[in-house]
Amino acid sequence: MKLATFNINGIKARAEALPAWLRAAEPDVVVLQEIKSVDEAFPHEIFDGLGYSIETHGQKGFNGVAILSKLPLEDVTRGLPGDDSDEQARWIEATVVGKVAVRICGLYLPNGNPAPGPKYDYKLAWMARMRARAAALLASEMPFLMAGDYNVIPQDEDAAKPEAWRGDALALPESRAAFRRILNLGFTDAFRARVQGPGHYSFWDYQAGAWAKNNGILIDHLLLSPQAADLLRDAGIDKAVRGGDKPSDHVPVWIDLDA
Repeated sequence: MKLATFNINGIKARAEALPAWLRAAEPDVVVLQEIKSVDEAFPHEIFDGLGYSIETHGQKGFNGVAILSKLPLEDVTRGLPGDDSDEQARWIEATVVGKVAVRICGLYLPNGNPAPGPKYDYKLAWMARMRARAAALLASEMPFLMAGDYNVIPQDEDAAKPEAWRGDALALPESRAAFRRILNLGFTDAFRARVQGPGHYSFWDYQAGAWAKNNGILIDHLLLSPQAADLLRDAGIDKAVRGGDKPSDHVPVWIDLDA
């Protein structure tokens, strides 16, 4: 099972780039972030002939997550538990049935800027809810993973210029600590389990020539439960997508599971 996470920064803006990547990479399952579309306006037609079923949790103008799958999807749920008043569309779950069943959690974690402030408080509270959900899923002992745009730079080597991010919500000590608290429940960071060292990024800003200068950050992650980590065969980043026509500011990060 090849599975990828991809923040597409607007499904309609990526109406050509996304199908082109799907044809080239042929992932079985993709979790998307920032679809920026309500469910009923999601452009299903751009996926015609590609063999994907589609589940969305959309929101007008911003946020929004989705799961595309060539494999059967079961028990689809929307929204991160723990706060019934939270209306932001940032979490979707489904069980993907391949050789084994794997629970997939697609997420778009809040940015949190400016920090300190209400948006940063929301980010940290959201991460605490995510940790609680992760603990609950771990208790089931079913293989599962949490994939998406975490808006967290876990360590300095995940940024080309770490000093530029010192005061940003993506790299503040509290953000990194919240990420580690989730990771330390027993998760494996799939990409870092396969590839170590600096120079590996999943996001380059549109401004200041960031792509040309390779001034990137790694903020798109796939965390695997112990049962899912046992299935991991490979992981990578499709960096070249950023140099394509009308690209997102993110690129796909993918894993290959024996599932």
